[in-house]
Amino acid sequence: MKILLPPSETKRPGGTPGAPEPSAWALPGLLPQRRQVIDALMALAVDAEATRRVLKLSDKQLAEALHDNARLRTAEVMPAVDRYTGVLYDALDAATLDGYARRWLGAHVLVHSAPFGPVGALDAIPSYRLGAGASVPALPPLRRLWADAVSAELTAAAPSFVLDLRSEAYVDLGPVPEGLPSAYVRVVTEQGKALNHFNKHAKGDFVRRLAQERPKIASRRTLLNWAERSGVPLRETSEHGVLELVTDQPTTRK
Repeated sequence: MKILLPPSETKRPGGTPGAPEPSAWALPGLLPQRRQVIDALMALAVDAEATRRVLKLSDKQLAEALHDNARLRTAEVMPAVDRYTGVLYDALDAATLDGYARRWLGAHVLVHSAPFGPVGALDAIPSYRLGAGASVPALPPLRRLWADAVSAELTAAAPSFVLDLRSEAYVDLGPVPEGLPSAYVRVVTEQGKALNHFNKHAKGDFVRRLAQERPKIASRRTLLNWAERSGVPLRETSEHGVLELVTDQPTTRK
């Protein structure tokens, strides 16, 4: 199984000294696109006003973006699952997982970033500033740049099952191919109402639970069977390819 997570706008600074190595990241066929975006962001970072306008930044955000994007080839690196902060990643809290759970994340989780495409949870990435909706000079629209390439790499990876927890903006940057068995997870209340803040928390807690228990999931049915045995409120829907994760409030971590 492969799990696709969205990134977070907020990121932990710093990391281990040493240049990023995009060729060593998951889905290595995306290297040409990764290099193209890195080059474009570094070129953009030379012009502060253009960076502010293109990335729609405040003064504080601008200083951080200029610092990070100008150093994409030389910056400190950190595992992607530790780099990102925010509601989903705070709930996942990967730093507190044991070595077995972290290795499971490394084998099964891909975080879909705007500049790098999907990277492995333990791939060492630099901090950066770029959202899925940005239009960067010298680049085609990100959807056109990434969508077909990501879908092709997912096909080449040939996972038995793909669990898609991304937001719609990142789904657009790399749809799961029709030929791959998959499920898209939507977080709702018991009554079926979509959630916002708790959506991210529930997804993070859900992936943490998977990493701790490390079930062998090879299909939608085995995922649902595990969820039922483990008391995870995951349910079928009438909508093709969609599962619902039910929550009314942040779950209590055990």
